[in-house]
Amino acid sequence: MQLKHAKILIVDDDQDVLTALRLLLKPFVAEITVEKQPGNLVSILASSRFDIVILDMNFNGLVNTGNEGIFWLKRIKEITPDTDVVLITAYGDIDLAIRSLKEGASDFIVKPWQNQKVIDSLRDLLQHRKSKEKPFKTGTDGSKIIGECQEIQEVFQKIHKVAPTDANILILGENGTGKDLVAKAIHENSNRKEKPFVKVDVGALTSTLFESELFGYKKGAFTDAREDRKGRFEAAQGGTLFLDEIGNISLNQQARLLTVLQNRQISPLGSNEVIPIDIRLICATNLDISELSNEAKFRKDLIYRINTVDIIMPPLRARGTDITLLTKYFLDLYSEKYDKGPFKLDPGFLHKLKNHGFPGNVRELQFVIERTVIMAEGSLLLENDLSFSSIESKAETGGIEDTRLETVEKNTILKVIDKNKGNISKSAKELGITRAALYRRLEKYDL
Repeated sequence: MQLKHAKILIVDDDQDVLTALRLLLKPFVAEITVEKQPGNLVSILASSRFDIVILDMNFNGLVNTGNEGIFWLKRIKEITPDTDVVLITAYGDIDLAIRSLKEGASDFIVKPWQNQKVIDSLRDLLQHRKSKEKPFKTGTDGSKIIGECQEIQEVFQKIHKVAPTDANILILGENGTGKDLVAKAIHENSNRKEKPFVKVDVGALTSTLFESELFGYKKGAFTDAREDRKGRFEAAQGGTLFLDEIGNISLNQQARLLTVLQNRQISPLGSNEVIPIDIRLICATNLDISELSNEAKFRKDLIYRINTVDIIMPPLRARGTDITLLTKYFLDLYSEKYDKGPFKLDPGFLHKLKNHGFPGNVRELQFVIERTVIMAEGSLLLENDLSFSSIESKAETGGIEDTRLETVEKNTILKVIDKNKGNISKSAKELGITRAALYRRLEKYDL
């Protein structure tokens, strides 16, 4: 992206700084917005999209610890994870500025700044934006795993490590978390990517269909076998075979599968022919690993065979700011599909989204956003534009972690700070603790 097309927001309680930066950047960018009150950031970012936010590290004449800047940096990244944030700091706060980079800032400006250096830094940020994009392409259809939270980054790291190998992979996670996308990503980033990727929902196969679907059959093998047919193992030859819902197959089916994996060969139904197989096996299940360890339900020797490496897809409710990131991704997707929008998000809309448990995970969010785009009457999406399916609502659970004491404290702190528009002093007073104690808790919970 070029600087001349950029929209920039500058947030500083010093009018002189706002004026100086606005005059400096006005000839080079498409649009500049200035704001003195950081408490207005939430509503501004919900209604408008910016490429870069330039943010002061200290506000309101309080003790210059930079904590206000770090707090608002995190709020910006929560609301718009793909927005670059540049911090303004004094020369003596370089260590704090470096810490801000670890917290998600893209760069920092040291006062007094050099005008040309500021312009060059912003230009470089925009030119290198593509290299910073996080979505993980998983196939030729353009589908992606999207996320910035630590749990998803760990999934990305595992994919990069295991994809070039032929190790068998077991993907664990609730329904709707994107296990099939992980399987595709592993295949598309492997040495087998030019060969077939074959998916089978083995949990839906009866005993007879299990044999014929996976191993194929010869003409006359059974009543409706009117011609020879290759099984899924043979169809995936040289490529990747993805067995979804592996936790739902019977013990007899497990024994048959184990034999094939050990011998690396199959025999089609109605034939004594032995066909060597060369496939990379990926399996997935929504069962917990502890359930798979129950030998009354699943053979341990098969678990060891299919689970050289396991990858756990986290539920959406545990992915924090990824809800906002995914929401904007699906909004763009369905705005284009239905030729509507562009849409702006009211803070109430985002608040309602983040407080939903999403028992259906990313799949549920995708359908919710598609329905919202279809039914929306205006360009600003309000809380009332958002509705959740009654199919999922009865199953919704927040998980055991939602009732832990530290989680309750963390959520209370967030609500009070939001209520006071980020004013730490007021928030500390309302919580009945000192300002220093509140900062310690913000640090503890990485807020």
